[in-house]
Amino acid sequence: MTAVELKLRHVALFERPVTLRLPFRFGAATVTRCPQAFVRVEAVVGGRTVVGASAELMVPKWFDKSPSLTQEQNFEQLREALRLAAEAYGSAGDALTPWALSRQLGEAAVSRGVALGLPRLAAQFGQAVLDKAVADAALRAADLPWSRGVQAGVLGDPHSPRLRLHEPAQVAVRHTVGLADRLVDADPGADPHDGLPATLEAAIARYGLRHFKLKLAGRLDADIDRLTRIARLLDAQAGDYRVTLDGNETFADAGSLGAFWRALRAEPGLRGLMHRILLLEQPLPRHIALRESIAALDIAVPVILDESDDHDDSFDEGLALGYRGISSKACKGLYRSLRNAVRVAREPQRLVLSGEDLTCQAGLAVQQDTLLAASLGIAHIERNGHHYVDGFGIAPTPEAQAFAQAHPGFYDDSGARPRLAVRDGLLDLRSLHVPGFASAAAPSWSSLQPIL
Repeated sequence: MTAVELKLRHVALFERPVTLRLPFRFGAATVTRCPQAFVRVEAVVGGRTVVGASAELMVPKWFDKSPSLTQEQNFEQLREALRLAAEAYGSAGDALTPWALSRQLGEAAVSRGVALGLPRLAAQFGQAVLDKAVADAALRAADLPWSRGVQAGVLGDPHSPRLRLHEPAQVAVRHTVGLADRLVDADPGADPHDGLPATLEAAIARYGLRHFKLKLAGRLDADIDRLTRIARLLDAQAGDYRVTLDGNETFADAGSLGAFWRALRAEPGLRGLMHRILLLEQPLPRHIALRESIAALDIAVPVILDESDDHDDSFDEGLALGYRGISSKACKGLYRSLRNAVRVAREPQRLVLSGEDLTCQAGLAVQQDTLLAASLGIAHIERNGHHYVDGFGIAPTPEAQAFAQAHPGFYDDSGARPRLAVRDGLLDLRSLHVPGFASAAAPSWSSLQPIL
């Protein structure tokens, strides 16, 4: 099949406030609320109009961690990235493939954002969210689901023919343990009493979790104390579990990272946990991560990039410095994930492509990001939006029910409100293999606030 060429007729941007039921702390930031962005595109393909959509949480203190900026200023950075991308994509004079739109107009929008002072990771947010909506429209025009459509060349991406995309029936959830998360009921902190787990112990019991992502503070004594407590709990209740560690850019340099790892390895209470670690994610700040080699640190697990992944060559640059993997995140761009998957497929025994993005909310965001990662063969994916937000949040009930009815198995509609269905630590993906990008339902557009 040839690539779908489309001409965008209209691009609309929206947002909806999201309030977390529990505070989420990573690095130096604590998040209790943030908006979710939505994109709706109308495109003409072969004389007929198709609609594509996407969504992504506008997380503060990740795209730009500058302490001088407020969280509200972070939100506005991401709104500006969306505006720039919408303006650029809407200016296309000719019908183009989704990939050509991204390369020609999306990259121009990113460059303009950088010129206006946005960090590149923030500037590419608009491109990433637009690309998902455009891909959705193209796949609907071709009447094909994600994996088969990408494999057939619908998007025009030159990397796709070198990939064997999967149509997985399920994927394991890797539950994130934030720095403010309560581990057991006796720990201090609020319980929202909303029928959902409020502690790690309760989440394990409720969801049957076996994979976990543990946030590091970068402070040795505090990290050892918390990791030891977590290890005791997981040893007692999580069976044959596995963990990943997230450094969140908290280590000053390669030397301090090496000393930290040696101290973890020497701690008696962490011996069991250390044998269950699968990878270490982005320990060094993005401004030095691709300048300092970590090859001599003797870290026994793959060290992967995340926040440093703000340009096409970041993975190759990291490999030259001793990194052995990179994250897939829809908020960084689906074409980045496809490109990096091709590189990992050349050395699957040595390199790692991981699924990382805990903040994806019920509906378009979690469905699209989950299917993107799982289709690339990733077996466990960081998911925790369902832990920090109750179901669909303030979305209208008809919207939540429409998604739950369109995707049985992925959501649990047996209670008062639809919620993500994590059973035995797994997500059921079978209902996501529908024409378009992972969704047979749509947001209630009239309930959203336009981004002007």
